[in-house]
Amino acid sequence: MGGMTPESLSEEISKIARALAEDGDAGELTAQMVPSADELTVMRPKDRTHGDWSSNAAMQLAKKARMKPRDLAERFAAELSRTPGIRSVEVAGPGFINVTLDAASAAQVVEAVLSGRCPIQSEYRNEGGERLSEEGTTFGRNGHLGGKTLNLEFVSANPTGPIHIGGVRWAATGDSMARVLEANGAKVVREYYFNDHGEQINRFAKSLVAAAHGEETPADGYKGAYINEIVDRVVAQAAADGVDILNLPRVDTGVDKDGNALGEGDSPQREEFRARAVPMMFAEIQQSMKDFRVDYDVWFHENSLYQSGAAQKAIEYLRGRGDVFDKDGATWFAATKHGDDKDRVIIKSNGEYAYFAADIAYYWDKRHRAVDPADVAIYMLGADHHGYIGRMMAMCAAFGDVPGENMQILIGQMVNVMKDGKAVRMSKRAGNVVTIDDLVDAIGVDASRYSLARTDYNTSVDIDLDVLASHTNENPVYYVQYAHARACNVDRNAADAGIDAGKASLGLLDTPADGEVLASLAQWPSVVAEAGDLRAPHKIAHYLEALAGAYHKWYNLERVVPMALTELEERKNKAEREALRIAKDPEPARAAARLKLNDAVRMVIASGLDMLGVSAPERM
Repeated sequence: MGGMTPESLSEEISKIARALAEDGDAGELTAQMVPSADELTVMRPKDRTHGDWSSNAAMQLAKKARMKPRDLAERFAAELSRTPGIRSVEVAGPGFINVTLDAASAAQVVEAVLSGRCPIQSEYRNEGGERLSEEGTTFGRNGHLGGKTLNLEFVSANPTGPIHIGGVRWAATGDSMARVLEANGAKVVREYYFNDHGEQINRFAKSLVAAAHGEETPADGYKGAYINEIVDRVVAQAAADGVDILNLPRVDTGVDKDGNALGEGDSPQREEFRARAVPMMFAEIQQSMKDFRVDYDVWFHENSLYQSGAAQKAIEYLRGRGDVFDKDGATWFAATKHGDDKDRVIIKSNGEYAYFAADIAYYWDKRHRAVDPADVAIYMLGADHHGYIGRMMAMCAAFGDVPGENMQILIGQMVNVMKDGKAVRMSKRAGNVVTIDDLVDAIGVDASRYSLARTDYNTSVDIDLDVLASHTNENPVYYVQYAHARACNVDRNAADAGIDAGKASLGLLDTPADGEVLASLAQWPSVVAEAGDLRAPHKIAHYLEALAGAYHKWYNLERVVPMALTELEERKNKAEREALRIAKDPEPARAAARLKLNDAVRMVIASGLDMLGVSAPERM
């Protein structure tokens, strides 16, 4: 069993439960009634005098066994006490099973971490090119989500302006979620959906033309310094191509400069601005994501669904299943058949596709594309899309898929950026929104990603720029990164002192401070699994802060490099003097064991930060 993690204890308890049932020593409990190990919770007791780990398995199973929980717990305790690595087992209260490990068993987690040494999956460098993250561990990674391809679509902002703060949250959370899912064995396809078809692009082009001529922005248009920047770039690019764009017709001529048909109400000048400006915004968004350490596998264009005929094909497929009908000159999706509150128009009476037609075709494409078709399509949407869930799930069901399984929709809440105690709502470049560049310029990529990923996306979050720019323990990303840098410094000092980790005796990691760090390390695998199952990367950040806290306390109490006791300390009584000696002047085997513990913390922190796309600096 190893006795080093909550998971292994759960497995042992599950095995004992089945054995007791098969021997008829657990009342009416049968082996078939025993749940899987991951359903038999093992937790860290709040009161450390109750042991290293505690389980309520007896209370979970007592009703099935038709026994008193405490009586069943006593039988579990008798078997557990014979398990190698367990020092003692006590039954408390109504039937809690409290387990205390022997020091060597508890410390096996250190070897598990160190044996999984590996380069972390991403490289981050500072402005001088120095690599900031070196080495992590495979410890905690697992394959329980393996065998499935998860398509994770996130950000997907319109190509009509810079990414605003809500999209930045999805960038940090989405990419972190992808990394966590990969740590659980899933194949993840990161996807960005460009809404490059429809009215928002028309409004963008109208805004550019108005700005180019010094006219007032249309009532439904886009404004901000970036509009003028794009106008200047478009005019310059057109001129280089020999096109006098500002003198092209501004009235609807029916065709563009090459004789191609224009959309209703369009003009050659507006179409020229659209054709040149939209790719510029694509490129800017792609560069912003790359700079934010987000690398997409697929950049999908909505317009391709219409150009390829995919939208019509998907609609006809649903018609064949009896889920599309015609009424009042329009084409409808029978959403109410699948739980939505009303049926949905997909082709308007004037022949134009409604926006939902693209949603239908896009989901069908995700599930059936030739390369990496999605077993699970995860959509990460803003709070203003909450009303879309009903129709999207109805569409999923109409295709014969399972809502909530093949299609999963995550709704993110608002982000408030604060400085000097006040909300920041204006961008120098984009006007009335805060953009990705504004945030990164203020606090950097690390603090931006960490602060946005550490909060559950289901809740709104306040980003305090003053706190996140500070080098204090109030800044959570600094607190965690400093723990890694501190552990790296311990390594350097230990090397200078000639401490040999190969001479470690891990059984000497027996102090309360050691125990807290060991227990925290032991919980890492369950945190990784839970974060993946719940689509909750913020749990990684919360864990890292707890581990950093335990490590900082340990660092302040116990030395790796020995330091002689002072004359005053030598005058203490025997017990106090021995405690000080253990803390400050450890023997070589204990110092080496502490060095290994230090390295295990460093590697887990590096791995956890990497899952959040955040660097783990060696010096701060």
